[in-house]
Amino acid sequence: MHSDVLPVIVFSHLRWDFVYQRPQHLLSRLARNRRVIFIEEPVHDAEAAPHWEHSKPLPNLLVCKPLTPVQDQGYSREQMPYLTALVQQLVAEERLEEYIIWMYTPMALPLAQELTPRSVVFDVMDELSAFKFAPAELVEREESLMRWADVVFTGGPSLYKAKQHRHSNIHCFPSSVDAGHFRQALTAEDAQDQADIPHPRFGFYGVIDERMDLDLLDAIATTHPEWHIVMVGPVVKISPDDLPRHPNVHYMGQRTYNELPSYLVGWDVCLLPFARNESTRFISPTKTVEYMAAEKPIVSTPITDVAEPYGDIVYLGDTPQEFIAACEQALHASAEEREARLAKMHRVLEKTSWDTTVEAMEKLINQVVEGNADLNGEHGAPRSNLLMQTK
Repeated sequence: MHSDVLPVIVFSHLRWDFVYQRPQHLLSRLARNRRVIFIEEPVHDAEAAPHWEHSKPLPNLLVCKPLTPVQDQGYSREQMPYLTALVQQLVAEERLEEYIIWMYTPMALPLAQELTPRSVVFDVMDELSAFKFAPAELVEREESLMRWADVVFTGGPSLYKAKQHRHSNIHCFPSSVDAGHFRQALTAEDAQDQADIPHPRFGFYGVIDERMDLDLLDAIATTHPEWHIVMVGPVVKISPDDLPRHPNVHYMGQRTYNELPSYLVGWDVCLLPFARNESTRFISPTKTVEYMAAEKPIVSTPITDVAEPYGDIVYLGDTPQEFIAACEQALHASAEEREARLAKMHRVLEKTSWDTTVEAMEKLINQVVEGNADLNGEHGAPRSNLLMQTK
């Protein structure tokens, strides 16, 4: 079977209906031509026998949520006996005989290695070991996954630089954009729940977690009480009690991907107020180019994957004082300065789209699958067998 039509089994640490980001962009496009089976982390259910909950958000895309009696979260050792049985059942029921495995989390490696894929893809979208509450086994499992994978993708240039020596077939695919979606912010109506918030408005959407510089948000709000900060997204892994609370800071909660343009349209400046710590060292925020598609001024702390490629487009500020000064500069930029930065945004957007990213990824996957087939006959060999034959 040619890799163009091979199904893809995905093991993810993120849920499909969480914040719409890299996995959803890539996999929804893969699903245009092939089946995608998206396996989420387990959920505790003490009342019933282990089972799947299925949903089908798109044609060809099946989202599978395992429910087990184990309280441990994630792909823990205690979960593995239940998950292994459930995944084998899923593969049989879906009649998956030849397929590709696509990994987002090394924690699922013991589960994935029970299967016999034609090839293995590891899409490294973050340095997960640097995140809050990262499992102790994660680093060791990533080492093993690097050895098992046929091809590795990274979510940004800093991650690529950090990992390029660890695999012979590794490729950098930075955050891309569906520009048409976010250009809706040029004409959309203001979101109803922010319509009464005064201007100027400074906005952010995304996950609000340990990567957010809460002291910076507090400094912006207190230094400029006339500015209003709109924060759209779920609060995860940090206590809501730790968030800065001021009359001019507005927490809107999670909104859908389709709703984001209606928030962007009402913002005067878009923010990337990330802390400078281990958890942000390698991040490559998808929202950077999405903000560009909405043609909004952008202010960021100097995280590497924003500062290095976009330092002449995005206003940068390291300390709270510098960040606030950058916000003032963005807010009061002349028409000439806005036009110059906008022209650079357009040049960036001309060179990137999720469609072209997926097309390039599929070519690399095809090469791997066809190479495996050449090595092992017309239909190739299961990946686990291939490893034993080539060692």
